[in-house]
Amino acid sequence: MKDLSIIIVNWKVKDLLKKCLNSILRYSDNLSIDIYIIDNNSEDGSVEMIKKDYPQIKLFALKDNQGFAKANNRALKEVNSKYILLLNPDTELQRGSLSKIINYLDQHTDIGILGPQILNSDGSKQESIRRFPTLFSQVLILLKLKNILGNIFLKKYLAKDFDYDKTENVDQVMGAAFFITNTALEKIGLLDEGFFIWFEEVDYCQRAKENNFVIKYYAEANIIHKGGSSFEQQLALKNQRIFNKSLLYYFKKHKPYYQYLILLSLIPLNLFLTYLYATFFKKK
Repeated sequence: MKDLSIIIVNWKVKDLLKKCLNSILRYSDNLSIDIYIIDNNSEDGSVEMIKKDYPQIKLFALKDNQGFAKANNRALKEVNSKYILLLNPDTELQRGSLSKIINYLDQHTDIGILGPQILNSDGSKQESIRRFPTLFSQVLILLKLKNILGNIFLKKYLAKDFDYDKTENVDQVMGAAFFITNTALEKIGLLDEGFFIWFEEVDYCQRAKENNFVIKYYAEANIIHKGGSSFEQQLALKNQRIFNKSLLYYFKKHKPYYQYLILLSLIPLNLFLTYLYATFFKKK
């Protein structure tokens, strides 16, 4: 059994993926690692680049974009390692981070999921912790009130009081660098393919909590994350529809049905506001 399996779902970010892979190979810290790339039909030369420059990597070249959860599951079904890292292609590992995390997980067997400290490209800390969604928080977000009322009414959900310099138990960690123990994977199972993208990591953390695993934010190791590179390429309305579908699926799965119906009733207004928002900024 290997120490770590790293799974990367790639979509149209060949140059960032190359930097990510080079950072893994540079900072593997003498760990035994399997690397899996699932390419969601990028058609940007990513597959050819991997075959040519990284023949040791296990590549799944899909014929269509199957989203985050389904693509990750292709590799999760094959891993044979103590720990698994779901890693975004727009990340870069830092020296010593992997060995620190593996050592920490070895010493804390109650952990099911771990997220490291995430840094922006300029070295500043990226907000990567949130509490589980509530109806009120998601109503404000659907109504595009996050930037207007967020500091007052979304402070708890967005974990604005969280200290990113301290290692703590949390509700959920960002999916950009998402460590899962083999023990948790065996008990919780695969990612829910009902999510195309967004909320799949929230759902997985929810399921981990229900199975009495600890979700840990680990401040002693960090990675760099550019953030949003693949989905910056999506049109605003298409992007919003995908988000809405995942949000509704999460609430239907985990919350009282009336909360799902309230959010569903707000979707037409949300799409109209998204159209106005995108049109305004496009003109700007």
